[in-house]
Order: sequence, then C-alpha cells, then structure tokens
Amino acid sequence: MSAARRGSSDERPRRVGVYVKKDPRAAATADEFEAWLHARGVEVLRRQSPSPSPRGFERRQGAPPRGLFCVFVLGGDGTFLSAVRWIGDRDVPVLGVKLGEVGFLAEIAAEELFQAADKVLAGEFTLTQRMRLDVRVNRGRKLLARETVLNDIVINKGALARLANIDTLIDGHFLTTFRADGLIVSTPTGSTAYSLAAGGPVVHPHVPGIIITPICPFTLTIRPLVVPDGVEIAIRLQKGSSDILLTFDGQKGLDLTDRDVITVRQSAHPVNLINVPGRPYFDVLKSKLRWSGGRV
Repeated sequence: MSAARRGSSDERPRRVGVYVKKDPRAAATADEFEAWLHARGVEVLRRQSPSPSPRGFERRQGAPPRGLFCVFVLGGDGTFLSAVRWIGDRDVPVLGVKLGEVGFLAEIAAEELFQAADKVLAGEFTLTQRMRLDVRVNRGRKLLARETVLNDIVINKGALARLANIDTLIDGHFLTTFRADGLIVSTPTGSTAYSLAAGGPVVHPHVPGIIITPICPFTLTIRPLVVPDGVEIAIRLQKGSSDILLTFDGQKGLDLTDRDVITVRQSAHPVNLINVPGRPYFDVLKSKLRWSGGRV
C-alpha cells in the first residue's frame, strides 16, 4: 500500500505526540525535543512506553486524544510497535526516530530529528500506508481477545511442550496441519522480523499479501507461504495441545487451548508512516541485513 499524500503547510500543527522509550538517553532526547517544540508554539502530549507486566508483556494504555497532528516515536522498533498499539484505530501519522542501531520501522536517525521535525511541522512530507492485521481469538461464542498488529502474531510452544499441531484454513478451506515449534502470521512489514529469522521471505511493504511461516517444522516439505491480503486465515490447535502461547507484535500474550480459534484478516485501519527524503527502503534493507554491495 503506497499512497502518498503531502501535508499542508497552510495548517500549522497545534498538538503533536512524543512517544518515548523507557531509557535515559531517549528521555534526554525527548526533553530537548519537547523544549524545541514548545519554543515553536506546539503543544506536546508525551507518553513513555510502559514497563513490562509480570508476564513480560506491556500494559495497555488509554487511547490518545483526537486531533493530534502526528506522533514522533523515540526509540527502536519495539517502542514503535508499542506506539502503534497506543494509537490504535486513530488516523494519526507516525514518524520513528531510531536511537542506536538501524531499525526497519524508524524512519530517521536521532541526529536528524530536529531537521526532519522542522519539515514535518511545515507539512513537507508524504505518507505511506502500512497494512495491519485484525486478529480475533474465540472460545466457542466468547471473544477472548481482539487485537490489531503491524508486524505479526506468533503461536509458540513452551520450553517443555511437545511439537504443536496447528490446523490452518484459508477462507474456510483446510490448508494443512503445521507440526512445528510454532507458527508466524505476518504482514509485509513484519516479514523482516521474526518471520525472516524463521526462514520466511522478505516481502516489500507495498506487496499486498500475508505471510504464513512455520517455526522449525517437523516436515521439511512444509514451507513458508504468501497468501493474498484479502483472505481470512483461521487457526486452531489440535486436541491435547498444551503450553502454547499466542503473542501480538511481541507486546501482549495469551495462553491458548485446543478450544480456541484464531481468525486473522487484513485490518481496515492501516498505519500512516511519515516519509522524509533520503531513506530508500532497499538501502535500509541492505544495511540491516548487512548485504554486500560488491559482486560475487
């Protein structure tokens, strides 16, 4: 999904969000940036990424107020995913600012923050839509969870559990039973995350598709699969499955049983990423994956 609309310099932003990683360096950068914004007459709504819950997943925050011009995210890819969950279904553009190593979701480096922010405030930017997935977990008629993810969902067995047997259907038609350590369902954006580490393909964010990647499958002929973005994927564990966990973008977890059905489809609410010039996708890809620029 590409689409690119340019901001308007006729409407001066009144309020922006600053979402900050819980880290001393990020906090110091945010303090300086907040003062810089205030000096330009911009109201700032600042949020810090939440501490992990006892189970190891973030606590859900209340939705942001309406009327935000944009949100600047200071941190890494994990902070960006947390910020997107905070934004929810709100149509708020997001700009990631990486602190440390290159990330796929952060658009600019920390040293470029003020120059880029000046352009954003002046409306000199374009937007790109990134697909998200709407995920529901039902136990009979009861809805256990509904989440929207930008990267992926992961079904994973515990350390002492046996191989998981995962029945998978596409638009109601049985596909296969994945006998594996787990299963990843990801967006093209998430194809460079856990799915890639599990042997899945790199899919450009503008390619409309959903990636299904088994984790350490027992049968070598079971391979990752890219399906159209308009399908509905239904997943359920076979009888007797236990110690299986479902995670949403690595931010929230849910214990699964063989009575649960996971339904995945394209979300009606994509994420609007702010794009600034000078950071082509393939340059980021080569840098992150440390691909050589020479000939073999």
